[in-house]
Amino acid sequence: MAARAGFDCDVLVVGGGIVGLSTAYALTRAAPGVRVIVAEKEAAAALHQTGRNSGVLHSGVYYRPGSLKARYALSGSAEMVRFCAEHGIPHAVTGKLIVAKDRRELPRLRALAERGRAHGIPVRELGPAQIREHEPEARGVEAVHVATTGVCDFGAVARQLARSATDAGAAVRYGAGIVAVDRRDWGVAVRTAAGEIIRARALVNCAGLHCDRVARLTGDDPGMRIVPFRGEFYELARPDLVRGLVYPVPDPAFPFLGVHLTRGVEGGVHVGPNAVPALAREGYGWGVVRPRDVATTLAWPGAWRMAGRHWRHGAGEVYRSLTRRAFAAEVRRLLPAVADDDLRPAAAGVRAQAVLRDGSLADDFLIRRGPRAVHVLNAPSPAATASLPIGRAVARWALEALD
Repeated sequence: MAARAGFDCDVLVVGGGIVGLSTAYALTRAAPGVRVIVAEKEAAAALHQTGRNSGVLHSGVYYRPGSLKARYALSGSAEMVRFCAEHGIPHAVTGKLIVAKDRRELPRLRALAERGRAHGIPVRELGPAQIREHEPEARGVEAVHVATTGVCDFGAVARQLARSATDAGAAVRYGAGIVAVDRRDWGVAVRTAAGEIIRARALVNCAGLHCDRVARLTGDDPGMRIVPFRGEFYELARPDLVRGLVYPVPDPAFPFLGVHLTRGVEGGVHVGPNAVPALAREGYGWGVVRPRDVATTLAWPGAWRMAGRHWRHGAGEVYRSLTRRAFAAEVRRLLPAVADDDLRPAAAGVRAQAVLRDGSLADDFLIRRGPRAVHVLNAPSPAATASLPIGRAVARWALEALD
């Protein structure tokens, strides 16, 4: 299945994050004769969502049975552990606690335990004394211990996927942001910001924070817009306060898991993230403002409907963003020993959250297919955990698009 004359490749993958690189890796394994190019606008792989998260290997306990998140996270977690072990990438399966801070959260906590059992995940319900056995500084009325949760270095995973894909014949081109797409019956021709033209028989859109824009460049209506949410992190000055991972019970109204504490592979403890509106798609601080990104959000009816429903919750998130004292108070609900001065600012991330026209936040992975194109339109956490099975699925659809 070599590329036809006049084409630079068979499949052009737009985006060099973990999902795009996993797709390229899967293509080289499933169809060795297919020529693949990955076009990444940055100078290196995994500089945005992939490299700016808490590094958690999710077990799948949160996700609705039958959803893509559940299906891919359940298989992807164990597969990611094997991939890390095979390639010497730092990782650890530590387990985690999901802690109910008061009795009002118990129905949601117990529902999570039942969901975990339905998925076949090893979960165990703990009382206050058992919580302290696992995490001496954590406090709660009840908790669920999830044994298969862990941590890894997803940036290192993405770089290994890039090496494995290029070793198998794929090409990864950095500094190749896509600014125009001409889609015809025979395939696509894209123009990069540097003026290069790349002709391909099919396009895979894994552009993350810019995926809706790439979809529109192809002429497809994605039916959503990316509304960026910044997640701010702190490092814990006293990492000995936490042994593994400590999470709150999530609010089912939001696809965010709440502020949690994560002991990473390097031994430090990340605290966060919150979820505040970002003023740029790569707005890693309040001082980063891009008028085009703000205008795109404000022009989308779904953004206003979302704000109308959730403005109280959003105001609380902004308040905790602006004052470390409020952020620390939220952390103390899980770990009372944490003082304000224990929180040291760390690098923030931005979540590419798909918001639908009716104002709802896309909760599941959202992957749509068009002529000669596959668009990955919502792939936040646990996409890094699930990236290997996601990549195989997207690669399969891309190969079908060649026909």
